[in-house]
Amino acid sequence: VQLQASGGGLVQAGGSLRLSCAASGLTFRLYAMGWFRRAPGKEREFVAAISRSGSSTYYDDSVKGRFTISRDNNKNTVYLQMNSLKPEDTAVYYCATKNPPKTAADRAVSGYDYWGQGTQVTVSS
Repeated sequence: VQLQASGGGLVQAGGSLRLSCAASGLTFRLYAMGWFRRAPGKEREFVAAISRSGSSTYYDDSVKGRFTISRDNNKNTVYLQMNSLKPEDTAVYYCATKNPPKTAADRAVSGYDYWGQGTQVTVSS
C-alpha cells in the first residue's frame, strides 16, 4: 500500500487549501481513510476520517465546519478541503488508511496501518 499526499503550501489566515492523497496497492473502496496532522512539538493528532463508501465522515472539533473530507473511489483519492485556515492549523498533514474491516469511526492513530509521507501546511497570520 502506498499513499502519496500533495497540495500543501503557504497560505494566509482565512485562506483555503485542498489536500489530495492518491492511494495505490489496495482495493481503495474497501478501505476507510483518514487525515492526521502533527504540529511542531506536538503529537500526531486526528483531523478527519471517511468511511469506505464516503457516506460517513468524522471530524475533530477543532476543524469541524471548516474542513471537509471526501473521496473519489474511481480515482483512488481522498481529499481534505480546508477553509478559513488559522495559524494553529500549521502542521505536517498525513493521510492514512487501515486494513478492513476497521472502520473510520475509530479515530486512534494506532488503528491506522499505512501512512503517507506528509505534506506541509503553513498558515501565516
